Amino acid sequence: MDVDAARKRASLEAERPHLLGRYGREPWRAHREQHRALLYDILWYVARTMRQAKGEQVRRELLPGQSIDLLRELHLVGRDGALHADSLRKLKQVNHLVQLLEPALRDVLERHPEPVVVDAGAGNAYLGFVLYELFLREHPSALIYSVESRADLVERGRERAARLGFTRMRFVHAPIGEAPKDLPERVHMVLALHACDTATDDALLLALRHDADHIAAVPCCQAEVAAQLKENRHAAPQPWPLLWGHPIHRREMGAHLTNVIRALALQSHGYQVTVTELTGWEHSLKNELILGRRVHREHRGAGAELEKLLQITGVRPKLIRELSR
Repeated sequence: MDVDAARKRASLEAERPHLLGRYGREPWRAHREQHRALLYDILWYVARTMRQAKGEQVRRELLPGQSIDLLRELHLVGRDGALHADSLRKLKQVNHLVQLLEPALRDVLERHPEPVVVDAGAGNAYLGFVLYELFLREHPSALIYSVESRADLVERGRERAARLGFTRMRFVHAPIGEAPKDLPERVHMVLALHACDTATDDALLLALRHDADHIAAVPCCQAEVAAQLKENRHAAPQPWPLLWGHPIHRREMGAHLTNVIRALALQSHGYQVTVTELTGWEHSLKNELILGRRVHREHRGAGAELEKLLQITGVRPKLIRELSR
């Protein structure tokens, strides 16, 4: 018995270095980690599959009148005909925004014989192409201008519009603040989807200076006011500075304060303003949507509230500085 037991122990010891060399630990732990890795692979595959759309699922994501051909041209639908996770997220966000913009677009198209829409900070111009296909293409004289500072994106947009036959799309290579010289004197609607930091202010200024009937902005990366709060942290009376004493609070308060000031500035210039959520947090963290519709020339009450807020907080964002000139 002792001899047999010794042989069995020797056999196990001979296998042990091989297992340790392969897994770096005891065999039972190695097997457990194999099972865990397999489980992670399965969960990753399931999550990836659930976060994409194929076939009929793709068609269910489309708005009425929206074509798969356009989505394929925009590289949102892949070669396999599927909407993968990132593309699905982008499409959901753009389509949700389009639905929120539809009443304003209908208003512009019905009231103006030659409507002009400006997409400021257009990037790849996904929004502009979708709006053209759904609303502007059937109008005999509607124009949409996509303003973008990156030359490669502007050229890509021009080539794409030519392939699609979207003849009334215009692409302007310029920062938003320098775009007005390339635009018509009268603009009826201005859009700014994720124009970074003060670029959103440039888009709002463009809208105000061109007497736009409608404005829609989804701000992004708002750092200017947070920097002013840090630099002049004791400008506001107590207890206000407690709201931005820590960096994370300063970033959040800076972004919030920036958009409150933007909304009040638009109200003071005669716009009826709505601030709402663009889409769920699972699709975008940059999801605050500012909608403005001009209803009169000015609103003195909103202007007085704005001045009081600026005085108390001690901030002076770009929008306010430019409007004060």
